[in-house]
Amino acid sequence: MGRMKAKKPKKGSSHDHLSAWGYDIDPQVMEMTPEETTAFIEEMKALLPPEKSKMVVGMAAMLAFLVAELKAKRVSISRLKALLYGEKTEKTSKVIKGQKDKSPKDKEKQPGHGRNGADSYPGADNVKIPHETLKSGDECPVCPRGRVYPIESGVSVRIVGMSPLSATVFEIDKFRCNACGEIFTAKLPKGMDARKYDESALAMVALLKYGAGSPFYRIERLQHNLGIPMPASTQWDLVELAAEKFEPIFEELMNTAAQADVVHNDDTTMKLLDRPDLKLNKEGRKGVYTSGIVAGLITGEEKYIIALFRTGPRHAGENLDALLKRRKEELAMPIQMCDALSANTKGDFKTILAHCMAHARRRFVEIVDDFPEECSHLLETLSNVYGHDAKTRGMSPPERLRYHQEHSKPLMEALKKWLDDAIEQKKVEPNSGLGQAIAYMRKHWEPLTLFLHEIGAPLDNNICERALKRAVLHRKNSMFYKTQKGARVGDCFMSLIHTAELNEVNPFDYLVETLKNVALAEENPEEWMPWNYRKTLQGLPQ
Repeated sequence: MGRMKAKKPKKGSSHDHLSAWGYDIDPQVMEMTPEETTAFIEEMKALLPPEKSKMVVGMAAMLAFLVAELKAKRVSISRLKALLYGEKTEKTSKVIKGQKDKSPKDKEKQPGHGRNGADSYPGADNVKIPHETLKSGDECPVCPRGRVYPIESGVSVRIVGMSPLSATVFEIDKFRCNACGEIFTAKLPKGMDARKYDESALAMVALLKYGAGSPFYRIERLQHNLGIPMPASTQWDLVELAAEKFEPIFEELMNTAAQADVVHNDDTTMKLLDRPDLKLNKEGRKGVYTSGIVAGLITGEEKYIIALFRTGPRHAGENLDALLKRRKEELAMPIQMCDALSANTKGDFKTILAHCMAHARRRFVEIVDDFPEECSHLLETLSNVYGHDAKTRGMSPPERLRYHQEHSKPLMEALKKWLDDAIEQKKVEPNSGLGQAIAYMRKHWEPLTLFLHEIGAPLDNNICERALKRAVLHRKNSMFYKTQKGARVGDCFMSLIHTAELNEVNPFDYLVETLKNVALAEENPEEWMPWNYRKTLQGLPQ
């Protein structure tokens, strides 16, 4: 395997804790070349049983990765902690030591926290309870001189538990004539038919799987425990059937998104088991990705936000390229918000490029312990800029641009001068973590500050990052899609459900009502978008 250098760890290092854990060993730091590591892994594969070999290979690969990252100076201690344990928070008050958070008096309570009033339950059934003995105009039972009159009703909320999928068993009377043998069967209640699963069952399974991220087998187990069995195979049959009915809606959703003023895009890795189509990939790409595209129309009378998911071998830029081929030629170029990865802009499309400020800011968050003074200055400046952006909510796009030019532009210009001086006057080592973070921000300054020049340009790509969490949740809980068709079904429902949520629409109600009127939706899918389906329903004959 070649010669290796062995170094004794210093006394008092973390290795001393191994003895406290019950490990009677004398650890040594081994420095190995990539060739020596590869040879060691191959030797272990030959010597050990498969299950043991897999564990040793995994540990060796993980160590090799961490050592390579540390040597290349791509990972700080804080970044290493984030890789191993995940990010906790990037709030400025938490990142900068010594900076106190807002006092409880200064904090505004977020809606939905604590006790909810009756108006917080729009999906609840409303039951009017009349008084047992009194009505308006009756004599007062206590004071015979007066008359009672109605005042504001009292409210009491009762929440009950129930199965996500409930069932009713109808015992239908049947009679046979003892002379002619004719059978007479009772009719089902009005509005019922012979179908076992109605539209609400299809919608609920889709919402649990692709909205809440609950795998089929967990839904099956829950329903079994509640006495209403719902096998995983049956659930797939239901969502497959529903996805076929929603296909025209999904296509129209993509056509509408292609005409948007602003598009966000990014992607995350995904697993696909059966993928014969990927073997024909011209680029030889083996990876599978779920791309998220969030598109919004910010001008004109109509307002909407659309979330689209596409799973396959193509990156986010390639999927955006395919989407923008549906765009009308007479429309101006849209604003594209993404991070600086080339995969997000790969394609023949033309956009006004904006880069994510949160990605640039994160580079300083990762090194704040090493350069507290410099990073604190930048983070506090960006905190003020985000504070100005929060105040623009509710403004029209032109008003928002003017507000940022008045309040945020001076801050960003001063920050740009500070960044330039740090490099040009050699106050910072270019190859240090701080130097690289500053270089990234200077290199992408124009797209990072597009919100100061273009109407509707956002500050960051957080809305797309949040959308992709839905795909990440599916990957975490279900681990993979089995086939490309399964991925298409998942993309369809995730797009419909998340689009409904972005437009503050009840996704369950939307799925149910659209399935009930699927024939009309196929003829005019543009009238059955999440933001206008209620208006379409009101126009239908009762």
